[in-house]
Amino acid sequence: METLTAAAPAGSFFPSFLLLACGTLVAALLGCAHRLGLFYQLMHKVDKASIQHGGENVAAVLRAHGVRFLFTLVGGHISPILVACEKLGIRVVDTRHEVTAVFAADAVARLTGTVGVAAVTAGPGLTNTVTAVKNAQIAQSPVLLLGGAASTLLQNRGALQAIDQMALFRPLCKFCASVRRVRDIVPTLRAAMVAAQSGTPGRWGGGLGSGQALRPGSREAWQAQYPPCPSTGPVFVELPVDVLYPYFIVQKEMVPAKPPKGLVARLVTWYLENHLANLFAGAWEPRPEGPLPLDIPQASPQQVQRCVEILSRAKRPLVVLGSQALLPPTPADRLRTAVETLGIPCFLGGMARGLLGRNHPLHIRQNRSAALKKADVVLLAGIVCDFRLSYGRVLSRSSKIIIVNRNRKEMLMNSDMFWKPQEAVQGDVGSFVVTLAEGLKGQTWASDWAEELRQADRQKEQTFREKALTPVGQHLNPVRVLQLVEEILPDNTILVVDGGDFVGTAAHLVQPRGPLRWLDPGAFGTLGVGAGFALGAKLCRPDAEVWCLFGDGAFGYSLIEFDTFVRHKIPVIALVGNDAGWTQISREQVPCLGSNVACGLAYTDYHKAAMGLGAQGLLLSREKDQVVEVLRDAQQQCRDGHPVVVNILIGRTDFRDGSIAV
Repeated sequence: METLTAAAPAGSFFPSFLLLACGTLVAALLGCAHRLGLFYQLMHKVDKASIQHGGENVAAVLRAHGVRFLFTLVGGHISPILVACEKLGIRVVDTRHEVTAVFAADAVARLTGTVGVAAVTAGPGLTNTVTAVKNAQIAQSPVLLLGGAASTLLQNRGALQAIDQMALFRPLCKFCASVRRVRDIVPTLRAAMVAAQSGTPGRWGGGLGSGQALRPGSREAWQAQYPPCPSTGPVFVELPVDVLYPYFIVQKEMVPAKPPKGLVARLVTWYLENHLANLFAGAWEPRPEGPLPLDIPQASPQQVQRCVEILSRAKRPLVVLGSQALLPPTPADRLRTAVETLGIPCFLGGMARGLLGRNHPLHIRQNRSAALKKADVVLLAGIVCDFRLSYGRVLSRSSKIIIVNRNRKEMLMNSDMFWKPQEAVQGDVGSFVVTLAEGLKGQTWASDWAEELRQADRQKEQTFREKALTPVGQHLNPVRVLQLVEEILPDNTILVVDGGDFVGTAAHLVQPRGPLRWLDPGAFGTLGVGAGFALGAKLCRPDAEVWCLFGDGAFGYSLIEFDTFVRHKIPVIALVGNDAGWTQISREQVPCLGSNVACGLAYTDYHKAAMGLGAQGLLLSREKDQVVEVLRDAQQQCRDGHPVVVNILIGRTDFRDGSIAV
């Protein structure tokens, strides 16, 4: 019995092996069938007669999310998107450079609190957007970039303008996905939209690879793919050409017209036909198109209460508000009311500029470093300790620092070296400030602290007035010109700034008239944002006067877009501070290194160049009494529907000596 029992397993080895082999083969075949989409095709039909195309799916999602503008530079890869958006009433605005399209989308995102959208063609069309996408990432702007791509079958096979676009944008975007089937367009775009606006709009990382897709309507799919990110920001969706065009066009390009001969040719043709069927299976079935719920981090009640206790004991409190404070869901007006309720003197930076309007008694504009050194409690709300706060070195070691930010990593930047927070709160900044104001309602602080800061402001502004009267070697004094600009700007002005020395001077002298009326590039310091920001701003706020302050160096990036303004009938006013050089750089380069090499430009007739593009052009040079007259003329021409360039020839002053350029 022992011998028979021992021999039994050996006798059953072959049937077991055969069963295992058969099971493995069946599993492999099932897996292959699944990968080829055969099971899906059994349950979902391919409508070969339909003339619908994937661009219509894209447009439907954008419309369902309230998108009003699509910025683009046309290319064959993305034509179906543009045509479909136009049919659905989304205004398609084409620019002369792809980077301008993304800058315009960025401006829309900042001013409306929704996602700004740009679509560009494959390859060089996308590479041209990299600077603008990186700027949006650092500025934490929720921007959706739609990029064309080579056919799914031709990628990595030397197709026209085919590169690894996903590898390019993964480090720049918090969400990247490549759509591989028409039916995946809608769920992928919905996931991209919610990713752009959730957390901190700009920082995420990661992405779906070329072979991955999201389940229709699955919010959990992107949450699993992307670890929770506290930042809002840019997202990228790649749309290969064969998921955008109609079935009959893709079939014509993909499947041979003549019947195949030979076994290999028949197998290839079958594979191509199956790939085509999988592309379009279930393409036009109804799917949810509207927005998914957002995920915005909030401070805990316990953290807010601790901050209330710290501030209630302060004698010299100070608030510094940054761009993150203006992110949704807190409306700007409600945030302003909360800041006024707090009654604490504050500095405003980035998109928070203008929150309190002009000349508000709580708004301190000058001598920030000195004020921070004197404060006993500092609330950093939506601003980080990077180069703008000297990496935290401007904060006093004896001060109690409260910092609130959606992104924990950014919130604690340089806290291991130059400063330490008393309370670090990860959550939405606007909501935190509102809740904090409620907790401190009725709290007052000694008026002498705010008056001390205002007196320092007045002294600094007196030095500005003195500098405005100082003669310059040639042309106009830029300080005086900007003071006159400040005097005539109407209350409905949106200010767009793009430049170095001239814009740096303007930041001290020209005040935004209200919240969300100031657009600068942000911490990346990008030159070339001006035309795109102005384009987006005027479309969002057609009743506003959009004034763009350019340095002459920066204006070179934007000049050609006055053709865009003319073609699309978008009137804006551009003031070019023309000092014939990259003055912010030469201020340091010449005294440090003894050479002005590469810093010199010419007193170019930018106004005439604009006139050549169909805009209006005006010149200001020596006559000081003509400044207001010419600016009024520019205003009137803009109100008559014309984009205007005012070429202001300026001299050099010592106003910004010692300012940093690196």
